[in-house]
This record gives sequence, structure tokens and C-alpha cells, in this order.
Amino acid sequence: MNRPYVLLSCAVSIDGYIDDATEQRLHLSNEADFDRVDEARSGCDAILVGAVTIRADDPRLLIRAPGRQQARLGRGLPAHPLKATVTGGGDLDPSARFFTAGDGAKVVYAASGAVTKARVRLGALAEVVDAGDPVDLAVMLADLATRGVARLMVEGGGAMHTQFLTAGLADELHLAIAPFFIGDPRAPRFTYPGAFPHGPANPARLTETTQLGDVVVLRYALSPRYPGT
Repeated sequence: MNRPYVLLSCAVSIDGYIDDATEQRLHLSNEADFDRVDEARSGCDAILVGAVTIRADDPRLLIRAPGRQQARLGRGLPAHPLKATVTGGGDLDPSARFFTAGDGAKVVYAASGAVTKARVRLGALAEVVDAGDPVDLAVMLADLATRGVARLMVEGGGAMHTQFLTAGLADELHLAIAPFFIGDPRAPRFTYPGAFPHGPANPARLTETTQLGDVVVLRYALSPRYPGT
């Protein structure tokens, strides 16, 4: 299958949670790690999050550093990567910053039964693509490839990470570990239960560790497409 290189990026607590159970957004990274993520984004053609992440975190998903924006423009690229999301029900808020922030392309991959609802709700804010029912990641990746996306950064949430990992469609993982515990079973985790290719008999390969203050970033190779593999 012709598909983009897929980089998963996530920040977790020491005990593996990506948020707490409150309504307020929990920051698991420090400024140095935010800058690292910004640099990683600037090297990608598209950024993907699930609809749940849009509702919970209201992310902008833009390149923060003006110098990185200019560098992309100098390479003939848009200032910001394409933004993509996945929805099974079409319940997307057109006022979310995913849709309103930045003038770059936005694409919604919707389950077949939710396509009409998503198109009515979003209008001209985003292109809505029928990606099967349920959404087929292979269909989505093939469509992204036709849009010139060679490198895709997946930033969550747990359902998205689980689907890419269990399907064997992730090539690389950046996992930032925050220096605290959550300890609340109601809080969302990095992944959900599933059959993962990288179990005890086939562990992922740790290629790099970076300490950024009290945050440590682990970089794993997940497929033969990883550079140097």
C-alpha cells in the first residue's frame, strides 16, 4: 500500500495516562518539549487527531515558531501542515480551533453514515471524505498519499494510537513521560486493549532518549521504514 510514513507522538504520565478525569486540559509537557513537538510538526506534511481530541483539547495544530513557518515556505510548502481528523458520528464543532485556526487545508475522514452530517455541520471549513464504515485507516492513508502527504504525525487520542499500532501502520513513536502520576481509572490512557505487534516476543526498538528538564522523551522504531533500519 502506498501510504505516508506514520509518526505517533504522545505525552503520558508515569502511569500511562494522557489526561486526568477533570474538564480542564492537563499539560503533560514542559516548554522545551512543546518546542520539540513543534519542530517535529514542522517536518511533517499532515497532522492527525481523532474527533474526541478535538472536543476534549480544542487543539490548533499549527507550527508555533515563525522561523519554522518561514523555513517551510522556503521549501515550497504551506506554513502549516494539513490537518486531518477522523469521526464516526460526524459530531464536530465548526467553531473548534482545528477548523478556525490557520488557513491551511483541513480534511475530515468520516464513516460512511456520518458523511452528510459532517458536511452540513462544517460547510466550507473542511473537506469531508467517505472513508468506509467503520473508518478504514488504509483508505485514509491512501487518500493522504494522493494529497502529497509523505510524512504523517498522529497526535492522538488513545483510540487513534491504538488503531494505528494494532494495525501495524505506525513506523515511529515519540513518547514523552511527564514526572508525575494520575492514578485515576476514569482518565484516558495512551492505548486501549488490543493485539499489538510489539508484544514481549517482538519488542519495539528504542533508538533515542532525550531529557528535557524532568520530562524524558523516548523514541522507538516500530517498522522497517524507520530510517537506518
